[in-house]
Amino acid sequence: MSVVGMISEYNPFHNGHAYLLSKASDLGDGGVVVVMSGNFTQRALPAILEKRARTQAALRGGADLVLELPLPFAVSGAQTFARGGVETLSATGLVDTLVFGSECGDTALLSAAAQAVEDAAVEEKLLSAVQAGKPYAAAREEAVRKGYGDALADVLQMPNNILGVEYIRAIRRQNAAITPKTFARVGAAHDGDVPSGSFASASYLRERITKGADVSAYLPAASAEILNAALRAGTAPADFRKLDLAILSFLRKCTPADFREIPDVGEGIENRILAAAKTARTLWDVFDGAKTKRYTHARIRRIVLHAFLGIRRTYAENGVPYLRVLGFTERGKDLLRAARDTARLPIVMRASDVQSLSPAAQAMFHLECTATDIFNLTLPEIRPCGTDMTDGIVQI
Repeated sequence: MSVVGMISEYNPFHNGHAYLLSKASDLGDGGVVVVMSGNFTQRALPAILEKRARTQAALRGGADLVLELPLPFAVSGAQTFARGGVETLSATGLVDTLVFGSECGDTALLSAAAQAVEDAAVEEKLLSAVQAGKPYAAAREEAVRKGYGDALADVLQMPNNILGVEYIRAIRRQNAAITPKTFARVGAAHDGDVPSGSFASASYLRERITKGADVSAYLPAASAEILNAALRAGTAPADFRKLDLAILSFLRKCTPADFREIPDVGEGIENRILAAAKTARTLWDVFDGAKTKRYTHARIRRIVLHAFLGIRRTYAENGVPYLRVLGFTERGKDLLRAARDTARLPIVMRASDVQSLSPAAQAMFHLECTATDIFNLTLPEIRPCGTDMTDGIVQI
């Protein structure tokens, strides 16, 4: 039997996700394991719905077991995000195939692009261009174009393709016994602002949800039900603007030395961030003021969020410390039983399970709980501290 793995945010779980999950289910006669971001996402913003609501949507949409992608990986760029997701799936000892969506829908083409990116000559050209002030993504694309031609370079222009390349690189670097398999993305483009039939991008849906619009037409029925229940209960949508003054206050107290151990900081970007914070009226003013050709808006957001939440570079460097279960179905329960014998990392089902783990694992869990406490401040109805330890596992 084959067990398929997926790495997702489901922010929110929409028809495009359901389509890809159905493809994964067709391949995985032994079940589908999803590694999902927690309450903060790769954009360094809170998820529109808290993680257990998104877990429920995933399970009702066809997933069998949902594991949490630890925070330092979830709020990082494509390479670190992919590394953490692949490491988590591989550590189950069960997953043999990684399914993901891409613009090209061509696994062989993405594998060739991954090979090109790893070429020492490409890396040398990339480093030279970056040192000259070119943005990393543009420099890498240009280096591949010069060494391998337009076909592989064009792959690196699209966000889901780029993430797919990083999944393949992570599998190779970890020597994981996992085969990558991509399917072409259907419907609206990533970050597209126009729906296509019953498909819409997650960014479009988040914008509409924030404005109070009904997006049920673009969600599976169960996901729409979960979202609407959360809206009625005041547990959605999360609004990052509620943290504006808290983060501005934090930044105005910081010194450059406070950024020394923060991931992705270099070349004095911390000075630009702190200078922008001195005059900013909103957090977006900081992001806009610190942005450069080399440092994108998203990268600035990640640096600021890492600093605010206390995410040090050692967290990701030390790897995934445990497999945290967010939810499962009946078949997922069977997968968990099997994982007791195959998993290479401890399985965390409840907060008390962490007490016997290493100091590094306990620090990661504490970081996760603190992030949830802060996430709870972004909700329409503010929740108290401690919910990450008391909210139960989702069972379908």
